[in-house]
Amino acid sequence: MNARPPFLLRSVFPGSIWRMPKGHNQLYLTFDDGPHNDITAFVVDQLSIYNAKATFFCIGKNVAKSPDWIIRLRNQGHSVGNHTFNHENGWKTPVGKYLSSVEECDNLISSALFRPPYGKISPFQYVQIRRKYKTVFWDVLAQDYDTNLSAETCINRVLNSVRDGSIITFHDSEKAWPRLKIALPEVLKQLTLQGYIFKAIPESIDVN
Repeated sequence: MNARPPFLLRSVFPGSIWRMPKGHNQLYLTFDDGPHNDITAFVVDQLSIYNAKATFFCIGKNVAKSPDWIIRLRNQGHSVGNHTFNHENGWKTPVGKYLSSVEECDNLISSALFRPPYGKISPFQYVQIRRKYKTVFWDVLAQDYDTNLSAETCINRVLNSVRDGSIITFHDSEKAWPRLKIALPEVLKQLTLQGYIFKAIPESIDVN
């Protein structure tokens, strides 16, 4: 089962990031929809076992409930990114409301990295957002949020699709938890055995 996005989709959003530069045997784990006190703590603990760094795309309303997480993640060498304040679907949200949600989240985390919830954003929204943020999509989607999938399927989606420079997306959310708690440790173990190291996407990345 291929977990990579269609190639043509990448051309719709010029200047966005789908994959990091190859040649260094590095992978970039990302986690959407947190922070969640228990689940994000589990993720961080698993990452520490392998000295792995990751990028957390946080929902603003969750940060507002647990603001210390932003400091904790950064202090441990991870990056944080903007995932809007209310997890809006860009295809169903007016431009003004969508941009306001992005800015409201930015007031809490102050990061140049942005990821649209569901990967859904209109071209006009994207043009406005890229003036200030670098939009990060993904190269490999674990699809751990899908309640119809097993953890083993999520594991295979990642292991069968990953390559040098891949940006891999998981979710530190309650919906994903039944699959994440099994899939993440196994993915970290297997990819480490293959010689990969895990890096965070720099928050200081050029937005131009």
